This record gives sequence, C-alpha cells and structure tokens, in this order.
Amino acid sequence: MKFGKVPTKNASGCVLAHTTHSKSRTYKKGHTINDEDVDTLLLDGIDEITVATLEPYDINENDAASQISKSLAGSNIKVTNAFTGRANLVADKSGLVIFEQETLHKINLVDQSITVATLQPYDRVEPGQLIATIKIIPLAISKQLLEKVMELISSSGSLVSVAPFVKKRISLILTQLSGTKDSVLKKTKANVIERISSLGCEELETVIIPHDENAVTSSIKTLAKKSDIILMSGASAVVDSGDVLPNGLVLAGGKLHHFGMPVDPGNLLFTGTYNETPVVGMPGCARSPQLNGFDWVLWRLIADLQVTSKDIMMMGVGGLLKETSNRGQPRENNQTPKLNSGMEAKIVGLVLAAGSSKRMGNTNKLTAEVKGKPMLNHILDALSSTNLQDVLVVTGYQNKKVEEVIKNKKAKIIYNPDHKKGLSSSLKKGLDALPKNTDGILVCLGDMPLITAQIIEKLILSFDPVEGRSICIPVVGRKRGNPVLWSSKFFPEIKKISGDIGAKTLLDTYSDEVYEVPINQDEILIDIDTPESLDSINNVK
Repeated sequence: MKFGKVPTKNASGCVLAHTTHSKSRTYKKGHTINDEDVDTLLLDGIDEITVATLEPYDINENDAASQISKSLAGSNIKVTNAFTGRANLVADKSGLVIFEQETLHKINLVDQSITVATLQPYDRVEPGQLIATIKIIPLAISKQLLEKVMELISSSGSLVSVAPFVKKRISLILTQLSGTKDSVLKKTKANVIERISSLGCEELETVIIPHDENAVTSSIKTLAKKSDIILMSGASAVVDSGDVLPNGLVLAGGKLHHFGMPVDPGNLLFTGTYNETPVVGMPGCARSPQLNGFDWVLWRLIADLQVTSKDIMMMGVGGLLKETSNRGQPRENNQTPKLNSGMEAKIVGLVLAAGSSKRMGNTNKLTAEVKGKPMLNHILDALSSTNLQDVLVVTGYQNKKVEEVIKNKKAKIIYNPDHKKGLSSSLKKGLDALPKNTDGILVCLGDMPLITAQIIEKLILSFDPVEGRSICIPVVGRKRGNPVLWSSKFFPEIKKISGDIGAKTLLDTYSDEVYEVPINQDEILIDIDTPESLDSINNVK
C-alpha cells in the first residue's frame, strides 16, 4: 500500500485517506474513488487528494475486518457490517462470553495493524451488547498477514461465543437460629429471587429450617429430586469445610468440591453436588444485590458451564469487586437492558434555552409568539411526540419568564446560573442532570421552531454506535443543521468544552463516527435570531 497525495484525475481506484468535503458532497475516509467521483471532485475545484493506493496483494480494511470477524464468531454471536476498518461482534442471546484466549493473543501478536479487543472472559452479556471489536488500523493490510490470521483461526475454530443462560429450577435453603430476624430471611430470599429471575430462571421452592446439620441433610435430599440447582444460605457465616452447611451436604451423601474463593466480596463460598445436582453455599454478601463472587459461580451454572475447583481459584485476578458494584447487577424490575441502537436506546432530549437573545432587542425570542404559540413550545411539542426517554430544558436569561411559558410541558427544567459564560456552560449543566444510564442526548436549540417530530425520529432511528453511527446530524445537500444526536461516549469530551460554542467542535475530531442523515426540509437550518426573521416566519402561510 502506498500512501500520499495524488492528482485527483489519477485517483480512480484509490482509497481515500481522509474524509474530504467538496462543494457538492462529502466523501468518507476509506471510500474507494471511482470515475464519477473524480469528475465531481474536479468540478468542485479539488485537484489533489490524499489516498492509499492498494497493491495487488493488499486487502481493503473493511474486507479484512469482515473476514476476520466472521471467522472469529461462534455460537450466539452476531457480526456487524464492517465500517471504517472496524467490525463488531455482538451477543445474540443472554449468557456468558467465552473466549479462546491463547489464540486471540496470537492474533494480536501477528502485526500491529490487526487488533482484536474483547470483554473479559465470562462477562455477562445481553442481546445486542458489544463483545469484541476487530479493527484494521491502516486502510489495507497485505494478503499475507490476513492469511496468517485466518490460519490461526482455522486451527482453533470459532474463538468467540456466548454460552446462553438456560432456564433452571432453583431451590433455596435458608437456615435460622433463635436470634435470626425475619427481615434478614426476607431480604436474602428477595435478592436471590431477583438474581435468578434476571437470568431467566424460576424459584422452585424456598425452605426455612433450623441451623442444624440434620435439617440441612434432609432438605437437600428432598429438594434434589426436583431441582436443577440448590442454593443455601446459613444463619451464620461458613468458616470451615466442616461447618454446618457443608457438613450437612456430606452427611446427605453429597460431595464437597471446593471451599473458599479468591474473590472479595465472596470469600466464604462453597460448591458441591448431591448426585448430579449442583449445590452452592452462598457467602453472607449474597444477601445484598451487589456483585460478588457468588454471582460469578451462579452465572456459570445457569449457562451450563462446569465450575471446577481450579475455575474458582483462577477467579482471583480481577476478583477485587468492592469498588465495582455497578458491574453485572441483576436487572432492575427484570427489564432487559436497552440495545445500543436508536430503536431501543435510552435517548434524552436536551433543549438549550439559556441565551440572552441580544439580536432581538427587548424581546426574549423564546417566549415570542410563532404561529400562535411561544417559540420554545414548538420544539418541546415535537420532542414530546417521539419515543425519547426524557426531555430536559436548560434555562438562564430571564429564566422565570421562560419557565412560565413551558410550565405545562412534559420537561424537566434546569436553571444555569452561569449562562453568561456561553453555550458550553448550558451543555454541561444539562449533562450533569441526565438520568442514569443514558445512551445518548439529542441536543436541540430552543430557537428552531420548525423542527418536526419526523426529523427527530429519523435521527433516533439512524443512531447505532455499534455500527459506527455514534453522532447523527441532519443534512440538506451538503449543509449540516440541528439538532444533533450524541452517544454517551462523548459526554466527557463535551464537558471539557468552554466558551460560547457547542459540541460541534468535536465533529472533525470524530469524523469517522459521524453519520449524516439526509433531510429534505430546510427547517434544520433555520433559527430565529432577529425581529426580521421572526416576522418572516410568522408571515409564511
């Protein structure tokens, strides 16, 4: 592959090295220039472009990424279309991610131009969740390098898969002493049921018995006849393999396989079997919904994966979980997490309405009448007609007046006391007020009353960070307009912006993740800044 500038007239068949804007259209990085493109670029006055010229033995970045990703994908994996040299593997079912780690390491060692990044082995995933990304760093790689990678994969078979969760019948044994509070038992049972139901399993039976070996033995024998898994929680912590719960398993004729684990919280766990039924003695921390070592063992059992003594002892690296309470939690209200696409993502509308309207004279443009109602209410009405999760409005200048006209709208109002510092201060204020787990924000301007619900829906439907559409912006011809939909991955960057500028300063930096959504209406370009523009729009019939 040869990289450099060439005369546009000689560029047909070359791969564009950088996103290029001409008068009539935009050409994305990685686009293969054809004869028609050459004619258009020349007509637009672009006589020289930077390209990669592929040699006969070169493989285009997208073709290479596509071949590698499809070969890596095993069961319950979906492969996305390659885009800018990147192809993703996403989960097709709920379950645990399984990797053939040794071969993946070998692939990453083939050449620095070929990269495979994954989640941690045995991470819990949901349908639509990103598991691995394959990125070809240059615009092309040699056929020789690709063949070397494909040979590694073919010798090992599929290297990435999802072990799906299987519906299990799970029984729970709770022991109590004379001083054991009913509230403790109820809390333990509730958190266990929440865990197993989030994994697609059902509670078969819960028994509450004395903290006594004989009672444990009897309950295990009874429940094993009808249960796929038996869980036990003791009134006091298990401190030894000869303690009440593990000894009750042994007295029943079962086998104790392992006691203790190098995961914190979760140290005091044990595993065993009665006949073929797995038995797990839960650590005391399992009474809490927070992630702990018990979850890791439970997930594997429900995914029909073997959990040996060695498996447990190998959990120590990465097993310090005290500061990672947000990882792998049971789903709230048993709801499936949102996918990373516009159809199902949690997207919030953020309306910036804090400006001082200097060019409008004494009139606050946001409260001015536009075709019979306050200007700001137009964008709020459009947003309320879509499937956005929430709508936030950031006010500032004459906030009381502005808030009065929108008091009956379904929107959360956030006052920005620093509105004089410019647009960026309102963006930050809005980001700080976002609901938890927001996937994206649709940044809207309050002075654009012609934006319709249809335009907003087009942006939402186009949004798909997994496919490389992380920033969705409407365009008419070559002109970009508003509103703009941003993935949550850019929130930290947006918060760094200062002054009277918006997040559009990031568009060039992340041009490969920008998706232009064609819109037929000029409404995306029209804002109201002057009395003349206000009169003009009101006079249109």
